[in-house]
Amino acid sequence: MISNTSPWWQHGIIYQIYPRSFKDSNGDGIGDLEGIISQLDYLTWLGVNALWLSPFYPSPMADFGYDITDYCAVDPLFGDLKTCDRLIEQAHQRDLKVMLDFVPNHTSDEHPWFLLSRSSRQNSRRDWYIWADARPDGSPPNNWLSVMGGSAWEWDASTAQYYLHTFLTKQPDLNWRNPAVKAAMFDVIRFWLERGIDGFRVDAAHYILKDPALRDNPLNSSVQQVLHKPMGDYDSQVHLYDSAHSDVHAVYRELRQLLNTYSTTQPRFLLGEVHIFNREVWANYYGADLDELHMPFNFDFIRTIWNARDIRQSVDDLEAHLPPGAWPNYVLGNHDEPRIMTRVGSGMARLAMLLLLTLRGTPTLYYGDEIGMHDGEIPPERVSDPMAKNRPGLGLGRDPERTPMQWDGSPNAGFCLSASEPWLPLPADYQQVNVAVEQEDPYSLLSFTRRLIELRRSALALTAGSYSPIEETPAACFVFRRQSAEQSYLIALNFSGEEQALALSELGRGRIILSTCLDRGELIDLTLLRLRGEEGLVIALESL
Repeated sequence: MISNTSPWWQHGIIYQIYPRSFKDSNGDGIGDLEGIISQLDYLTWLGVNALWLSPFYPSPMADFGYDITDYCAVDPLFGDLKTCDRLIEQAHQRDLKVMLDFVPNHTSDEHPWFLLSRSSRQNSRRDWYIWADARPDGSPPNNWLSVMGGSAWEWDASTAQYYLHTFLTKQPDLNWRNPAVKAAMFDVIRFWLERGIDGFRVDAAHYILKDPALRDNPLNSSVQQVLHKPMGDYDSQVHLYDSAHSDVHAVYRELRQLLNTYSTTQPRFLLGEVHIFNREVWANYYGADLDELHMPFNFDFIRTIWNARDIRQSVDDLEAHLPPGAWPNYVLGNHDEPRIMTRVGSGMARLAMLLLLTLRGTPTLYYGDEIGMHDGEIPPERVSDPMAKNRPGLGLGRDPERTPMQWDGSPNAGFCLSASEPWLPLPADYQQVNVAVEQEDPYSLLSFTRRLIELRRSALALTAGSYSPIEETPAACFVFRRQSAEQSYLIALNFSGEEQALALSELGRGRIILSTCLDRGELIDLTLLRLRGEEGLVIALESL
């Protein structure tokens, strides 16, 4: 259990902003840092504690900022370092923390380091990337596949070797086994810590170290179940050697030590994107002594079947595999996954929000989920995402969940000037689904989310209390208790469309504090608790 003096990242709520899509301040149809600054008061009003900003570094935008040419600057599309400094300063004035995306696995092929690396086999930067000779028949060094489709190796005719790219060919992988690379990337972390950044989300955190012998991945047998969204040919292999080598843990221990040197007055935070669905392997990224990532991201709710049994199993399994003293976390979606509203529908999205914000652990909200944004429809001529272009027909395009934030009912939803064209099209229902409309509607999803955040922040049991599931409940319901020394809350969730009756006489009486329908607040006898279809309740329990 944590206390009310715990680090901010344990009791806080993280809000992810995709800068291209949040707010455009200059009329070019692309969101920017100045636009984020203009909406800081909204985020304060909402009640979140920290902003995680997806990349805004200089980039050719082959993968919209995840192909970086300078880790210590701002792309002119988004502003400049002075604007970034002002964003950090104004966020801190509002008691908002600021986290950056750190992309350590690869750079752009236009990064000065790679231009030198590919210029000659004798260049001092050659070993900053992963190069290998062809097989005798001229084929790639091994069978590794790119997440973006095709081989993970690209032939460079000028130096007659292949270079590794786990993602796009324009995203060559850095060689983290070279001490100079590690030193340079740690200097990037220092640069941003010196500017006041509070933490980092580490992109593709488990990919940075591969098998040094470059062994072939084994083939994926038909018996072995794929534990993520189908990825086509990529799923034909067990990705045993092209990521997550055990040496990666030493890097994160050292990186954590670096952050600790900047944490004497305010804890700095390290959160990792770790797409590993073996819980024991995933949990290793906390570190044997909780000395690596503060938290590896828990993506289980994105892949879990949305029913009471599977959701509870996911939560209980996470709790069972956490190292002693480790702190859990939950997400409903992000810039790479379909939105929760699209996946489960409007009624269940409210239930999901209640679940996210009442479980033990740190929640991350994706921009727009608080107003019920759904995946946008992207006509073929407007498709931007290389994942969709490189792997057509698999439904892997990420544009639908990256559409502009819907601020109001004006042209372009208040995201950009009416005379501008937003970089992605807006959903047709933006005049009904937007911040301005929902702020005025006391029953809207935004109003519900804000009240839920306010309750979470005011109740120690919900931010720091223990988690215990309630047994002997209907199969359609997930019911659990959050408890601190002085408070006890019951969370009751009905995952079906039918009314459910719960007999919880051993819990005595309680008062409904919040319903997903925002229309209940009565004192109830828990001998018979009725939940309407897709209803969730937060109940303050009376002392027995």
